[in-house]
Amino acid sequence: MIRWFFGGAVVLVAGFLLIPYFGFNHGKTAAGQEKPVTPFAIDRVLPDVAEVPFDGARAMGYLESICAIGPRMSGTPGMAKQQELIRKHFEKLGLTVQAQEFTAKQNSQKQARPMTNLIVSIHPDKNRRVILCSHYDTRPIADQERDPRKWREPFVSANDGGSGVALLMELAQHLKNLKLNVGVDLVFFDGEEFVFEPERDRYFFGSEHFATQWKKNKRQPAYVAAFLFDMIAGRNAKFPIESYSLERYPELCQDIWRTAAELGATAFRRQRGERVMDDHLALQNAGIPALDIIDFDYPHWHRLSDKPENCSPEPMLQVAKVLTTWLQRLK
Repeated sequence: MIRWFFGGAVVLVAGFLLIPYFGFNHGKTAAGQEKPVTPFAIDRVLPDVAEVPFDGARAMGYLESICAIGPRMSGTPGMAKQQELIRKHFEKLGLTVQAQEFTAKQNSQKQARPMTNLIVSIHPDKNRRVILCSHYDTRPIADQERDPRKWREPFVSANDGGSGVALLMELAQHLKNLKLNVGVDLVFFDGEEFVFEPERDRYFFGSEHFATQWKKNKRQPAYVAAFLFDMIAGRNAKFPIESYSLERYPELCQDIWRTAAELGATAFRRQRGERVMDDHLALQNAGIPALDIIDFDYPHWHRLSDKPENCSPEPMLQVAKVLTTWLQRLK
């Protein structure tokens, strides 16, 4: 992903931009009097939903297994090992893993590289579907290390590249048994981190390929929403509302962050975050309503210290609770 920085004036204005989307509504007291409540009010009666026993310790175990492989760059033996791990996991759950293979040529590299998106479909008979997705490749260079001499040392990229995979591996244990009105596609994007020279190279090969193929397919599923999970397991993670997501799909953002407030998921912050160029943009540009749930203040981003010991199951638990609640409510 690429970070866009806001100046002080823009940040100040951004707070006011939330008002039309997350302003005050009005409800009534038991006596019939008007009372101000916000769309995030916790006093609303929630529809009955199943409690999903998301196992945070097991999710962390998946994350550790992924990182034990080592670096997992596109087209490398490490990536092949991870693909096999993912395939075996979902097939053991009785789910089919579809490989969407393609090649991509990076500007700074002489040769094209084979890449593979992985797609796991839950309730495949339903045409109305929701995408839960994450990239699963790791960057060739740790370009946020202060010492450039360390940039090319191998790093496992636990939160950035591993946490989304671990989340989806654990979620699949439960989603396949939930009563939903939509199908769910778990999508693992390749080539998000295949960057050697940040100022020269391209980004988001996997999500762009997926979006292109979806638009070409005359029998394409009807995607009503997509959620990208990126760096969602850092200790004390915070998820403000990513700005591209807010600007393009304010009602969907309102729905998710309202649900988080109702459930007491405090990692979801009711404030506007930065603009982040990430895999969700390719989906948005194809016409799929896509949100980026991301902690872009993670201090170990693109550093050798991005290891499992700097991750926690708590943010993953909150993400899982919010998304499974929202999915069960979806008509």
